[in-house]
Amino acid sequence: MNAPSPKPSRLRDTRVTLAHGGGGRAMRDLIEEVFTDVFAPPGHEDQARLMTDALQEPGAQLAFTTDSFVVTPVEFPGGDIGTLAICGTVNDLAVGGAKPLWLSASFIIEEGTEIALLRRIVASMQREAEAAGVRIVTGDTKVVGKGSCDQVFITTAGVGVIAPGTDLKAENIRPGDVAIVNGVLGDHGATILAARGDLALSAPLESDCQPLNHLMDAVIKAAPSTRAARDATRGGLASSLNEMAEAAGVTVELDETLLPLRDEVKGMCEILGLDPLYLANEGTLVLFVAESEAEAALAAMRALPSGREARIIGKAVDKGRVPVVLRSAFGGQRIVDMLVGEQLPRIC
Repeated sequence: MNAPSPKPSRLRDTRVTLAHGGGGRAMRDLIEEVFTDVFAPPGHEDQARLMTDALQEPGAQLAFTTDSFVVTPVEFPGGDIGTLAICGTVNDLAVGGAKPLWLSASFIIEEGTEIALLRRIVASMQREAEAAGVRIVTGDTKVVGKGSCDQVFITTAGVGVIAPGTDLKAENIRPGDVAIVNGVLGDHGATILAARGDLALSAPLESDCQPLNHLMDAVIKAAPSTRAARDATRGGLASSLNEMAEAAGVTVELDETLLPLRDEVKGMCEILGLDPLYLANEGTLVLFVAESEAEAALAAMRALPSGREARIIGKAVDKGRVPVVLRSAFGGQRIVDMLVGEQLPRIC
C-alpha cells in the first residue's frame, strides 16, 4: 500500500515578507503550513474552548502563567527559542504544583526571517509539548519590518490545574528544610555565551532546557511535605534562593562543596569573571522539603532522566542578617545577594 502523497505546499516564499502579516491569503498560508498544521489546535476560532474534569474536584485551582522569549542566538546547542518557550512556560506551572494542560503561543516575526527557521522552531515546540504532555491550543502571528525585532520573539501563556491539597509556595519554607537541585547549574547561560561567538570561547556545552512537570509530579507524590520550588532561570540559583528566603523569612545556607557545576562552566566563569550561581538555567529547579522526606524526594528525582544528578545543596535556618550565605570549601562564608544588573542580556 502506497503512503499518501504529501499535501502540496501553497507557501512559495523562502523568507517572511510583510504580506505574511497583512491578513490575506499569504498570511493564511503561513499560519496554516508553518503553525496550525503542526500544532493541530482544537477548532479554528479566535479562542480555544477547553474542558477538563480535573477542575471539577472540590478545592482544585486553576494556574495561569505567561512569559516572553527573546534569546540570542535563536538556535543554540541543546535547543532553540521554541524549546525555551515551551519548557519555560511548562516549568513555571510545574514548580507551583500544577499539572500543565494548555499553552498559547504568539509570534513576532521580523521581515526577512527564513521560513525554514520558523519550521524548525515550531517543530521544536511541538516536540517539547508532546514530551510534557501539553497542547498548544491557540496563538497569533505578527510580522514587523526589518530591524524592528531580531528574527522572532515568542510569547507563551500556560494553563494548568493544581490538585486539591497541593500548596507549594515560598512562605511554607521552615528552618530545618533542605534545599535540593535536580541537576547541574549554569549550563544554559554558559551555552548561550559560547554560542554567540563574540569571545572565541569553545566549550562542549549544551543548554539544560527540558520540561520538569513529570519530575515535580514524582517529587510531590514521594515527599508530600514539599514546601516550594522555583525554576532557576534569569538570575540563576542565587536570585531564586534570595526570593524564596525573603518570602519565607529564613536564611538559606549553601555548601559550596555540594554545588553541581561542570568544569567547563567553572572554567568559563573564572576566565570571564562571572559567578555561576547567577547564570541562567532552563531545566534546573531548586526545591525545599522537610528533612525527614529529603531522601524520598532525592530517590524520586534520580529515577527520572531530568533528576539523575539531584542533590542536597544546603538548608534553611533561622533568619539571619542576609537571605542567602555560601559556606566555602575553606570554611569561610560569603553573602550571595540578588543579581544587580545583568550578567548576560537576551538569555531567554
